[in-house]
Amino acid sequence: MFFNHGSVYFLINLYSDSSQLVLKYLKDTEININNILIITGDFNIRDNIWDSSFPHHSQHSFIFFDITNSFCLELSKPTKQIPTRYSDNKWDSNSVINLMFPRQELLEYDNHTIHPDLRLISDHISLMVNISIFKEYIQTRRCMLIKNSKEEDKFVNKLLETIKEMNTENIHNENVLDQIV
Repeated sequence: MFFNHGSVYFLINLYSDSSQLVLKYLKDTEININNILIITGDFNIRDNIWDSSFPHHSQHSFIFFDITNSFCLELSKPTKQIPTRYSDNKWDSNSVINLMFPRQELLEYDNHTIHPDLRLISDHISLMVNISIFKEYIQTRRCMLIKNSKEEDKFVNKLLETIKEMNTENIHNENVLDQIV
């Protein structure tokens, strides 16, 4: 998550187990999450929509597309279509289960890159996308109070008034105060 102009934005990386618990979690929380720029990760869903070597549609992909559509996300297409998971078992085929879903209006995030050379010891391959962050000048202002000035007196008096107005009847000891702060 990061902040920009007072708004919170989310970059979400997920792992879904074979029971698809992440789909249930996303469905339950979709109304509580907004400003998602991108969701990426290992979704453990095989489907011929993103893996032409797989002959079937998955019921999970339809549910997942409903969820991503509700977040205004769409499936990114890699610059080169290759498997994202390489099986250690010779009986299982390699597959595409690592996916990326950028925000629909952010087309510059589409066309991610799959890097098989960065696999290292994992059976999964890294997906990469460049997200441009532009440097922006934020105007700031520094204020000082001169010691023993009228401004300092006003500030201290206002601070004391605010402290006096605080409700302290439930503060019985230092431990309670630590819990409040």
